[in-house]
Amino acid sequence: MFKRTRVSRLGHHWADALLTQERLFVGSFLALIAAGAVGLRLTPAFYTGEPLGWLDALFTMTSAVCVTGLIVVDTATYFTPLGQGWILLFVQLGGLGMITFTTLIIVALGTRPSLHYEAAASAPASGIVRLDYRATTRSIFGFTLAFEVAGALLLWLAMGPRLGWREALWPAVFHAVSAFCNAGFSIYSDSLVAFRLSAFPLLVVMTLIVVGGMGFLTMADLRSHHWGRGRFQRLSLNTRLVLVTTLVLLAAGWAGYSLFEWESSLADLPRLDRVVNALFMSVTARTAGFNTVDYASMTDAGAFLTILLMFAGGSPGSTAGGLKTTTVAVIGLVAWSRLRGLRVTQAGARSIPEETVQRAVGLFVVVSAVVVAGLFALTVSEQGRVPAGAADRQFLGYVFEVASAFNTVGLSMDVTTGLSGRGRGAAIVLMFLGRVGPLAFAAAIARRAAGAASRLRYAFEEVVIG
Repeated sequence: MFKRTRVSRLGHHWADALLTQERLFVGSFLALIAAGAVGLRLTPAFYTGEPLGWLDALFTMTSAVCVTGLIVVDTATYFTPLGQGWILLFVQLGGLGMITFTTLIIVALGTRPSLHYEAAASAPASGIVRLDYRATTRSIFGFTLAFEVAGALLLWLAMGPRLGWREALWPAVFHAVSAFCNAGFSIYSDSLVAFRLSAFPLLVVMTLIVVGGMGFLTMADLRSHHWGRGRFQRLSLNTRLVLVTTLVLLAAGWAGYSLFEWESSLADLPRLDRVVNALFMSVTARTAGFNTVDYASMTDAGAFLTILLMFAGGSPGSTAGGLKTTTVAVIGLVAWSRLRGLRVTQAGARSIPEETVQRAVGLFVVVSAVVVAGLFALTVSEQGRVPAGAADRQFLGYVFEVASAFNTVGLSMDVTTGLSGRGRGAAIVLMFLGRVGPLAFAAAIARRAAGAASRLRYAFEEVVIG
């Protein structure tokens, strides 16, 4: 009786702490969006012409703070450099906030009482692992600043000969921060189309996107291991899943775009540049939102591939959106383990806890439901009374837009600027839910599991499946 009571108290204490982090996480993003929208709407110096309306200001700042990249006006021409700087400031705050809060919450999930139940029954409470929030936050800021400064310097060296050294400084800084934060905002009207024949700046942007999308936890684990024999096996299972899944998605996307778009959106490029741009499309599709081709001119197969990659997203503890690479990996491993007749999900000589499997499956179900609801809302608001066979029907474009908004990608098939007020409102909700929803949902599941740790269960009864 004593042991059960002690574990239960530990679970409730941990759950209360996680709830505080969860509320702070959601509330901070709401506060940033509100402050950014008010500042953007009320500051004439941010505009080259008339200020945005309240809805469009809210849309723009939601897109910035949630590092999405969808825009209703041209960032390059509608805003002054001061206005662009305001947007970039909130991109940086949103990106840093995402890395920091997700890392802290994920580490809290990783030290959940369920991992310590046996030890807690026989060890003092002071022996439970505690997270050094200040040291972790300092490391995250240093990690972010180091890559953004290095990226800005390399982009400045790449853009300088073309734009002039002074003129290239602001674009280099803006795109380095936007790329690392996986935001997709650009101060060029055509995004990075002008650089589609320049491999070096595209490679720099791709590197920033991938590193920002892999996250602090993965990079810290990689840094803590020295190169040598068997190094990969010494990495945590989480890091190994992130690396393998990222490489598989990048390779699959690269091959797919090379196949589907070689004679379509990439047709006007030399062969080597087609290869580079196909790789860029694979990198940017999962969460970044930059483009070097017109996505409205893509084949249906290429557009659908992009939607699938957007749903996969980046990795936990990063600026990226989507389901996350580890969630995709766990769901795939569950299916593979069940096909092999294994009751426990296995990967890399390790077993994945059933609680983690249930969170992954639950997250997939909830995300699917939200996206379907968002798609239904958008189609009703935009073309609810247009016949299905009408020439201007663009259902694929709306699917693409919903996937881009919810997974905080920022790519569009020229749909965003044509959305009605209700459609833009739906996109705002999708961007916010896509940014804070998945992690908050996972934390909520873990909190409920901790709170229910000592409860009795009902008897099992079989249900026919299939």
